[in-house]
Amino acid sequence: MFLPKYPDSPTPPPAHTHTATEAAPVRRSLPSVSVDHKTVVALVVGGVVLTALLAAVAVTAISVAVAAVVLRSMLRDHHRR
Repeated sequence: MFLPKYPDSPTPPPAHTHTATEAAPVRRSLPSVSVDHKTVVALVVGGVVLTALLAAVAVTAISVAVAAVVLRSMLRDHHRR
């Protein structure tokens, strides 16, 4: 019958050894950006315009969905007669 082989030493060797790591590279800071009054106004106006366009698309989608439901109901009633 086969017997398992056990190691001669009672404690196993360490799984990993500590090695010296290199120092982390120094991160450069980003260059400073001067924000102008006109830039802020342009960003706010752009945000308002994009929000208005998104709202217009949402309202259009809802109205098309309602129109589709109404037309479907009208056609269903028309085919029953």
